[in-house]
Amino acid sequence: MRTTLTLDDDVAAKVRDEMVRTGATMKKIVNITLRRGFEAPGEEELAVPFTVEARPMGLRSGFDLHDISGLLDVLDGPARR
Repeated sequence: MRTTLTLDDDVAAKVRDEMVRTGATMKKIVNITLRRGFEAPGEEELAVPFTVEARPMGLRSGFDLHDISGLLDVLDGPARR
């Protein structure tokens, strides 16, 4: 299909840069770029919520949650004092 296309200045500059970089024609650059845009995932596909499944971790042996000083000694070492 043959058509006239008016590009914004910033888009035209990017097309020119890509033409220089690759040596491809304007027609080829515009077609490749449009194809990539049409094939890109839409907002609905990208909006998949991130979820974390909680699981019980338990308490490692040797840790007493009622002895804060002892926990700090285990975690930071005796040099913390």
